[in-house]
Amino acid sequence: MNIVIIGATSGIGKTLFEKYANADNRIGIVGRRTNLLGELLQKYPSKAVAAKADITNIEETDQAINALYKELGHIDLAILCSGTGDINATLDYAIERPTIDTNVVGWTFVVNTIYHILEQQGYGHLVAITSVGGLRGEPMAPAYSATKAYQINYMESLRKKAFKSGGHIIVTDIRPGLVDTAMAKGEGLFWVMPAEKVAGQIIAAIRKKKSKAYVTKRWHILAVIYKIIPYCLYKRI
Repeated sequence: MNIVIIGATSGIGKTLFEKYANADNRIGIVGRRTNLLGELLQKYPSKAVAAKADITNIEETDQAINALYKELGHIDLAILCSGTGDINATLDYAIERPTIDTNVVGWTFVVNTIYHILEQQGYGHLVAITSVGGLRGEPMAPAYSATKAYQINYMESLRKKAFKSGGHIIVTDIRPGLVDTAMAKGEGLFWVMPAEKVAGQIIAAIRKKKSKAYVTKRWHILAVIYKIIPYCLYKRI
């Protein structure tokens, strides 16, 4: 299987890359840190091809994705893992802006570009790592929760578009809870899951071609509660 992973140099993306690389797959990886891409290529020289790009740089990202597509010949599975977010209780716009640029502007360009490639092929599976954090607004990280809500709705829009176009493209929204990576920030964190376990459940959801999946599975319980709890109660949590 030919796979492209955007944001493969750290966190969930790196763990997914290593799991897929240890199976019979050829993987195109995109990341913004050349040294980390080099380390992955050195570890899996026969399995990986790489292209450097920061998804907030549209031109660089376009060149990277198309270079990998040309190198691989076709894409069976594309996984978008890139994302960012910071605690911002003081509403400092300088903190919010990078989150919006990455999780909305750059993210949308990547999703659009890959979807068009899969349309051109007539098949393929597009996966994006969104977040449970996009289900409700969070005052400690407003831009993060808002941009993840954007991603969740965008993926649903693409899933409906793919269905109406004949269902040849599979669209999967993966919604992690707290994962033991650099993205887990703040105090009083709970249910923080190891990246290895999370990646295993993501791969299982992809294999089953799920439309959406919460990882780990226990986060589905909290997601249901989050969506149904009235605001008059939610605001006190």
